[in-house]
Amino acid sequence: MFRAGRPSHTVLRLPLLQSLLLLLLQAVGRGLGRASPAGSPLEDVVIERYHIPRACPREVQMGDFVRYHYNGTFEDGKKFDSSYDRHALVAIVVGVGRLITGMDRGLMGMCVNERRRLIVPPHLGYGSIGVAGLIPPDATLYFDVVLLDVWNKADTVQVSTLLRPPHCPRMVQDSDFVRYHYNGTLLDGTAFDTSYSRGGTYDTYVGSGWLIKGMDQGLLGMCPGERRKIVIPPFLAYGEKGYGTVIPPQASLVFQVLLIDVHNPKDAVQLETLELPPGCVRRAVAGDFMRYHYNGSLMDGTLFDSSYSRNRTYNTYVGQGYVIPGMDQGLQGSCMGERRRITIPPHLAYGENGTGDKIPGSAVLIFDVHIIDFHNPADPVEIKTLSRPLEACNETARLGDFVRYHYNCSLLDGTKLFSSHDYGAPQEATLGAHKVIEGLDTGLQGMCVGERRQLVVPPHLAHGESGARGVPGSAVLLFEVELMSREDGLPTGYLFVWHEDPPANLFEDMDLNKDGEVPPEEFSTFIKAQVSEGKGRLLPGQDPEKTIGDMFQNQDRNQDGNITAEELKLKSDEDQERVHEEL
Repeated sequence: MFRAGRPSHTVLRLPLLQSLLLLLLQAVGRGLGRASPAGSPLEDVVIERYHIPRACPREVQMGDFVRYHYNGTFEDGKKFDSSYDRHALVAIVVGVGRLITGMDRGLMGMCVNERRRLIVPPHLGYGSIGVAGLIPPDATLYFDVVLLDVWNKADTVQVSTLLRPPHCPRMVQDSDFVRYHYNGTLLDGTAFDTSYSRGGTYDTYVGSGWLIKGMDQGLLGMCPGERRKIVIPPFLAYGEKGYGTVIPPQASLVFQVLLIDVHNPKDAVQLETLELPPGCVRRAVAGDFMRYHYNGSLMDGTLFDSSYSRNRTYNTYVGQGYVIPGMDQGLQGSCMGERRRITIPPHLAYGENGTGDKIPGSAVLIFDVHIIDFHNPADPVEIKTLSRPLEACNETARLGDFVRYHYNCSLLDGTKLFSSHDYGAPQEATLGAHKVIEGLDTGLQGMCVGERRQLVVPPHLAHGESGARGVPGSAVLLFEVELMSREDGLPTGYLFVWHEDPPANLFEDMDLNKDGEVPPEEFSTFIKAQVSEGKGRLLPGQDPEKTIGDMFQNQDRNQDGNITAEELKLKSDEDQERVHEEL
């Protein structure tokens, strides 16, 4: 133990004159090679330090309380007493008259685990009287002593930091709940307990009477991941009674402690922004559906789970009880692309019982989260105009129009998915014909030729929960689109429309050879002429030959390869007839 108020590296020394005298007497004792000198009587104790430990943080001083073992013999080697035979150490205060003077002097300056041989002359032992039936008068006594413990009533708990992590999110305070590992030894190194052998941490409250007072004090100020050596004097440990058979009375205790984590029952979720992308226009709220990556670790850095190891995001609703309460709270308010650290106390995670074999009971959890995207089931397409042509735009794309456009499609984290530039030609589509995802159909409407837009399309207007080839499930998509051209579309169900009223004698005009029948060749020649003269137009976006072929098949009602006057009908007339039939 270290004396209160002194640095831990200070080694206490005896007064100079007394030290010189002891060294002289030690030399005399070693020169004789026996327990008592021949010739003139000894004037003082002879001390032979035949085992001195390398580390001696503290030496015995007057007034210290010591615990030691000894064998006591006479000059002829006959044993008169032994603490070993009684299976009990001597525990006593040194230098206050409770020991024979020779033992008081012989113990001064000893280190824990030091072994000494003491030669005590009669006048410093039991003198001319001796001890009846045990020690004769004028007997020189020989003691082999090993010191096992030393402390003083003025001692305090001594703390040495062995390892302190670079990041310390919080330090232990009174009323905190801690989880830690420890090795417990007596001051001489004798092990009495360890948490490692039980396969689990020691979990307890600090400063609430659950621990010995010295441990309550020694844990204060620790960081998760920190290693400490805590030396506790007996009066702050188990005192005069000791504990069972493993901790003797009046024993100083040494604990090597590794703090795993710490929290307080009053703790809330702690948030730390690690990276915040610029231009955060929206933050997640309860009810949003989120995709995110995470690494989950305990407070000592032990990794227990990671979405990266599964090569896919974790997808869930926020604020609706689908994840632990702490994560539900910690994800709200985040931005797309943000990286944040969420520290969750056990009562907002898996509580006292933990879960599985990777998250122990009462564990604080740390999640390093990367928000990929989020949306709300009620979200529309977000449209942002990037550029518009300088000239006036009188006509914009609308439902039914046939459009050509270039696009780049990516996830919100920048992962590229598709691009029309990879195919060397614009994408073609008829708006409202359900040939593209609904969000893109919506986002292209109202565009001018030459306009560029950015579209953010939520999954329910894209590929939904299941995703598509190359598109993850529930993914928000980011499009950059440029409208290259547009053509007026046709009403639903039409393959051809007239710009003006159709000819009054349509069949006669179509029957080029005037034989009363219109074969496919005459039909095709007539329709192409109407288109070239600007009198009508075909459904855009399809092969004209196919469209004309489909038109012929629709009019050749008996499928004999020719159209007659009775068969030829305009679609508007057919629709009108159908209305009358329904009426």
